[in-house]
Amino acid sequence: MDLFAAVEGSTAAIGYGLAAIGPGIGVGLVFSAYIQSTARQPESSRLTLPYVWIGFAVIEALALLGIAFGFIWQGPIV
Repeated sequence: MDLFAAVEGSTAAIGYGLAAIGPGIGVGLVFSAYIQSTARQPESSRLTLPYVWIGFAVIEALALLGIAFGFIWQGPIV
């Protein structure tokens, strides 16, 4: 009995995984900067919180666009 590992499907799945790395790092940087700024100047936390959510939303929107374009440019499934 011959047993071989077969890779089926497209290599676009690798791209989807790599597309998740960038936004993960970006979200971590945004929130770490907010935590550091709040620790240094606690009275500014109310001023900087909206910018944190705007940055988070932009990063996540770009991540969703990257994954959506990956599906679109994948090509026809044969």
